[in-house]
Amino acid sequence: MNSPITTHVLDTVRGCPAIEIHAVLEVLNKLETWETVGEGHTDADGRINNLLSDNKLISPGTYRLTFYVSPYFQSQNVDSFYSAIPIVFTINNPEQHYHIPLLLNPFGYSTYKGS
Repeated sequence: MNSPITTHVLDTVRGCPAIEIHAVLEVLNKLETWETVGEGHTDADGRINNLLSDNKLISPGTYRLTFYVSPYFQSQNVDSFYSAIPIVFTINNPEQHYHIPLLLNPFGYSTYKGS
């Protein structure tokens, strides 16, 4: 079983998965500070399916998934504008699966609620 929150990163310039991108998942707690609840690196398919352990439950709230992209672009010998890309999103129904894809290039990115 996958984590209840997963991601997939594609390099839209090279037309392939972006591998070895470090991502950190955080939740905004009651003290209004970010608390790390998971992290991982994209695999050969650009996916992280284990941000949270299989048995980890999620709660309604505000989450932030930050992708640290500088090392990826440096490994490609490409200059890039972004060093980290934070995506903040709201979970209202913790029973659902949440997939947050990132389409990436050195000077822009796009994201959406996937399935």
